[in-house]
Amino acid sequence: MTALSVLDLCPIVQGGTAAEALQRSRDLAQLCEQLGYKRYWLAEHHNMRGIASAATALAIAHVAAGTSRIRVGAGGIMLPNHAPLVVAEQFGTLESLYPGRIDLGLGRAPGTDQKTMQALRRNLDGDVEQFPRDVVEILGYFEGDISSPVQAVPGTGLNIPVWILGSSLFGAQLAAALGLPYAFASHFAPAQLDDALALYRERFRPSAHLEHPYVMAGFGVYAAETDREAQMLASSMQQTFVALRRGNPSPLPPPVANYWSSLSVADQHLLKGVMNCSAIGDPDTVREQLRQFIDRTQVDEVIVTSQIFDHQARRDSYRILAEQMSL
Repeated sequence: MTALSVLDLCPIVQGGTAAEALQRSRDLAQLCEQLGYKRYWLAEHHNMRGIASAATALAIAHVAAGTSRIRVGAGGIMLPNHAPLVVAEQFGTLESLYPGRIDLGLGRAPGTDQKTMQALRRNLDGDVEQFPRDVVEILGYFEGDISSPVQAVPGTGLNIPVWILGSSLFGAQLAAALGLPYAFASHFAPAQLDDALALYRERFRPSAHLEHPYVMAGFGVYAAETDREAQMLASSMQQTFVALRRGNPSPLPPPVANYWSSLSVADQHLLKGVMNCSAIGDPDTVREQLRQFIDRTQVDEVIVTSQIFDHQARRDSYRILAEQMSL
């Protein structure tokens, strides 16, 4: 049976605060643990007024402290923003605090704009090989080469699963070459999903980390008791994405009735591409659309994101999905 997990962007809603967003993430994680979801990941973004998980390791600690069984991790840490040793120490600390429950997903994109990249004070020289080198360095810290003059403490010798994240063929090739699990960001960039999965499976090399290919794919879910209500809930995410593409990122806005029909043909086309791997509708609709996605991709796991303004409606969406998929 395909596992289901949660990707949380820790949304700050219009009129809300980051403190409220972080508390709601912890509350949602507690519910998803009860419902049987496998893992709960938080994403790193910077200079985004609608996302509260910029300090991702701290947000993970907050969620892990409020749960007891569900795996908690990063989906992901944007490696160009960080020194590998610091990442290894942070996640070594998390694993020491919450043993057997921490995941580390690594991404190649900075997750922000050019000015914010400069503010993060990392030396970004455009070397495409830097990301693979940094990933190997982090793996080395966890494996613990006693001859190395630099050790990750905590970190050395800890069994922390490392995932490669991606939305193109690059990450698929790297994950396959290193024998690591692979997560594809199809919830917002689905264009190369099928090609990336085929490439990863074809080129996968067994490793000490993983014997067989293991794939997780992102999927948007907006579930409600009726199709009309679900379309309404999804309009918050749609508004946010249109605003982002126009260079005006904002907190998550309240839903708008008939939002789709108010959009230009160009914006509808944009959103259709973004939402190609999404299910919006009543319980039966969501179940059928997700099962079609799983049948087509044969992924081992689906990580679900739901950018919904009302917190209770977001809880209900994950509950409906769990019930329909019999978690």
